[in-house]
Amino acid sequence: MKNKTTTLRTQFLSRLLIIVLLIAFISGALQLYFMKEQIAENVENKSIVLAQGIEQGMEETNLAAESIEHQIDLRLESYSKRIADELEGQPLDNITTEELVKIRDDLELTGITLFAKQEDDIVGVKSTDQTEIGFSFKKIGYPAGFDALNMLYENELVTNGATYSTKNMFVLPITQSGSHGQEPIFFKYAYYLEPDSTYIINAYLESNEIYHFIKEVGPDSWIERMKDKNLFVKEIAVLDPRVFEDPELETKLFPPLKKIVHGEYSYQDSKDESLLINMIKKPKSSNYIGSYNGEKVYKMFLPTKEGKVVYIGLDYSALSGPLIRHSLILLITGLVSLVALFLITASFFNKIYEKISHIKSQIKQLENGDLTPQNGLEDGSELGRLSESVNRTAIGLNKLVTDTQEQATKTQNLSVLLETEASQSVEKMYELSTETTTKAREQLFEIIEFLEGVEQVLQPYNDNENVEKTLGQVEAMKVIANERTSTTTGMTITLSDLLKSLHGQSSELSDISNNLLEKISKFKLN
Repeated sequence: MKNKTTTLRTQFLSRLLIIVLLIAFISGALQLYFMKEQIAENVENKSIVLAQGIEQGMEETNLAAESIEHQIDLRLESYSKRIADELEGQPLDNITTEELVKIRDDLELTGITLFAKQEDDIVGVKSTDQTEIGFSFKKIGYPAGFDALNMLYENELVTNGATYSTKNMFVLPITQSGSHGQEPIFFKYAYYLEPDSTYIINAYLESNEIYHFIKEVGPDSWIERMKDKNLFVKEIAVLDPRVFEDPELETKLFPPLKKIVHGEYSYQDSKDESLLINMIKKPKSSNYIGSYNGEKVYKMFLPTKEGKVVYIGLDYSALSGPLIRHSLILLITGLVSLVALFLITASFFNKIYEKISHIKSQIKQLENGDLTPQNGLEDGSELGRLSESVNRTAIGLNKLVTDTQEQATKTQNLSVLLETEASQSVEKMYELSTETTTKAREQLFEIIEFLEGVEQVLQPYNDNENVEKTLGQVEAMKVIANERTSTTTGMTITLSDLLKSLHGQSSELSDISNNLLEKISKFKLN
């Protein structure tokens, strides 16, 4: 099967179209790649700024809260000693609830509870609040509280979990009450053991005001302000990875731990849980894009110095939208530019192709043997000069073929003449060679016969030294005569072969001249 040929125009336009499509595809792919990189970088930078703001708010609020809490600790220490003074060291059985209520009201405390040892436990036995009577840390599953109270009896310093401590007292941080139903009520508890006393004085203040203060000016407030200022923020939260690792920590009264310490965290999944648990040992920031009910959420997790994790959920579509629109504008502009370039290039090439077709027509006529000069392309460009060059080539070839034709004709005539003369010379040389060879052989026989006769005459006188020498010379003359006869014969044969070869070559040269003239006759000449 013959290979199908395509025109230069088809090849050029198809390749140009392929290149344009490749450029469009590659540029589009690069645009998408860099767009994603830019979106990821932009989102990450905004997330980091927000997270740092939240972390700073936490630090500032915690510092303020710690300062306020320390003042309350000192105040509770003073109140605890005042209560001991008011009770005047009287036995536990002699202390009445009315007496405790009066002391509570005088000191403006929330409540007073007296703890004492009962068998292997330490239980609340006297209190201004009846719900506190019978309260035991062991009963609510908090053995660390029991151990802390027991350390007071043993005159040891309690430091674990306390915000303030001395040898005979310690104060807990603001903690949710374990004996006040389902409504979360927060108190500041102080435990004081008067030297040589059998009971522990537990004075406490309701700390909802402090708790609400932290809620109003702390991370929760910061989170709300961040969400109001940045509409692309879907949710922000401060998380405690320890509770994700051990959910039972959230059920304990102390320390008060929660999965979501501050803010809102609704876009939860199993991937987040494993990620947060890994942050306990390897506190390293992490982020990814999640899909929830058709929404794309950019989630970032940043560990803090206190072991918490700041979580930020951003609306990925809102953040990526402007960059996507910008990239689409650039992509469409690039495609329009490429289409315009294709059309302009195709139009320009069509004009060039028409000129090339004209030159191709000239060359086609040369290919068909027409060596007459053709009409040139009237164009001042390189193609016009190329057309003129083709015409000059036609003229040059015309002259060359004409000259060759003349020389071939002369060669043909000479070769015919040479062939005729060589044919005649071969016949004459053959006759001469035969005659010369015959005479040479006859003369050789006569000389040999003569020399053999001389040998026979001189043979009887072989004893004579001169005769012996003469016989040797006769023998040498026989050899020389034989060699000269052979040489003469060889020369005549060689000369005869040479003339035959000359005759054959002249015949071949005549054939070549005829073929050359026959082929030249196919050209169209002036």
